[in-house]
Amino acid sequence: MNFKKISINTALPGKARSRILIIYTGGTFGMTYDKDGVLIPFDFASIVEHLPSLKNLLLEITVVSFENPIDSSNIKPEHWQLIGKIIHEYYDENDGFVVLHGTDTMAYTASAMSFMLEGLSKPVIFTGAQLPISEPRSDARENLITSLDIASARKDDIPLVPEVCIYFDYELLRGNRSKKVESLRFDAFDSGNYPPLAKAGVKIDYNFSVINVPSRKNALNLRAKFDTNISILKLFPGISQPVVQAILNTAGLRAVVLETYGSGNAPTLPWLIEELKKAIERDIIIVNVSQCPGGRVLQGRYETSRKLQQIGVIPGADMTTEAALTKLMLLLGEYGTTRAKELVGLSLAGELTA
Repeated sequence: MNFKKISINTALPGKARSRILIIYTGGTFGMTYDKDGVLIPFDFASIVEHLPSLKNLLLEITVVSFENPIDSSNIKPEHWQLIGKIIHEYYDENDGFVVLHGTDTMAYTASAMSFMLEGLSKPVIFTGAQLPISEPRSDARENLITSLDIASARKDDIPLVPEVCIYFDYELLRGNRSKKVESLRFDAFDSGNYPPLAKAGVKIDYNFSVINVPSRKNALNLRAKFDTNISILKLFPGISQPVVQAILNTAGLRAVVLETYGSGNAPTLPWLIEELKKAIERDIIIVNVSQCPGGRVLQGRYETSRKLQQIGVIPGADMTTEAALTKLMLLLGEYGTTRAKELVGLSLAGELTA
């Protein structure tokens, strides 16, 4: 896939205080109206005209845009690979990164990126908008300005937030802890199992106790092989055996994210346990995550989850479905089934509480 590149220095004639790369993938954020009233992709060469306050940030900005911006509903692992490749390629020459992305699948992409960028020690901030930047009431302006401010924030030449995050509606959230929870309001994202990394008001208040700071600076390693032979099996009252069989017997299936009730509970139906057991015996990885937006899986605590523990279902702790799915895709693609089983229940990028 090709992309366009432009450079904007808002510090001229002075010296920029930081260098930031913006990656525009598509989505509501970058849409504007043409003379016929049709929404078309925004021309980032004129971004300072739309956002004159950018000049106050004193940044050297490079914007890399997908040549054909995509709706985030069409995001695929190939796009994750491209975003990761761009960050890896421009990593050394930039101090931080802002990824403009549609909201619908932003949590999936941010989760995937957190596992792909091994050794990350710079901010990668995902943001977007519920209204296009051309709209008078658009949230795009504040989301971008604050994301750039966070991506460039440093103390003693060390980034304040050296991890993959989502910034939306005055809150900075860990990317692989986030879920989209709203389609009509500006507070589109939440991280029910993890506190915000920062809140933006008159000033940006960072919660340093929950920010993941690497113990040492390592070279960035890009992991970008994905295996998409994965499914989600969401339990519901009245679920039938043919439905479960259809999913578990999918040709080529290698892993399943099992969305259970409450703290990891499932119906004690003998046929359900037997179907799951047969799948595990065929070397299919099954990871148990809760349907609840908050809380965690405590597999084996109740009778309704003890059977899952006994047959070899892997507890997913407090991982989101988005994190569990992208993590399994990457682990299977990079390492295969045996190693993926060993790693999926461990915290690799702050995505679960051990």
